[in-house]
Amino acid sequence: GRHAAARIHAHVGRGVVAEGETTGRLVELEGGDTQIEKGAVKAFGGDFGEVAKIAVDEGKAAGELLAQELIQFRKDPSAILLALPRGGVAVAYQLSLALHLALDVLITRKIGAPGNPEYALGAVSETGAVYWNREALLGLSLTERQLSAAVQAQQKEVTRRVALYRQGRPFPDLNDRTVILVDDGLATGATFFASVATARQGNPRRVIGAIPVGPRSTVEEARKLVDQLIVLRVPDPFYAVGNFYRDFEQVEDREVLQYLNLAEEASINRS
Repeated sequence: GRHAAARIHAHVGRGVVAEGETTGRLVELEGGDTQIEKGAVKAFGGDFGEVAKIAVDEGKAAGELLAQELIQFRKDPSAILLALPRGGVAVAYQLSLALHLALDVLITRKIGAPGNPEYALGAVSETGAVYWNREALLGLSLTERQLSAAVQAQQKEVTRRVALYRQGRPFPDLNDRTVILVDDGLATGATFFASVATARQGNPRRVIGAIPVGPRSTVEEARKLVDQLIVLRVPDPFYAVGNFYRDFEQVEDREVLQYLNLAEEASINRS
């Protein structure tokens, strides 16, 4: 699994930097930034500036810190965790253990630009919901045929993952439920936005986003689309999600299946 460590940066008051383990919870500040409550860090350092680096086990720590912010939903039978594979499953698994909630996946794929697959034009989900990044599209003169081909290319991978991860299970019933969408971080937000649209199709009671890290612009956009958004860190400048993990390894298909199976076993053992 992803047993690497994450660097989650947080403000700990004026002029103090500490490196150690968290013992308190992160709280959101005005503007979406976070700080660790007083006493939350075991200090090793002196007066080196305002940023604390807390070395924590990557997916595990992010999930546990997010769980503290979602404690009101612990053992709530109407709540469900929907993880965005693959990285979001590692984080959501820890949330599932901490909150005693059902875990499932919501499969989405980024639609990359022709010739530059990392540049997100949008995303498509397993229900066919498509989100387009209008600003990204404005900068390119693409035909309807090109856009359709880009969607179809990702739908093939979505279909493959649905067959592999769901093992024949249907998409979960979200009607009147609290849906908690979990990813390992936001960048452009394309897959997250498509996931929100997909979740809304199921007529849930509320949709909550739970994200370890993301840039301010994407976080502000995401906040408008969900009923509640929990973000542990909003760094400035933001370069990439992987920069905030000490060893950012890709989660493999077999690990996704392992997390889902372990979560299901834990659920059976609790009942």
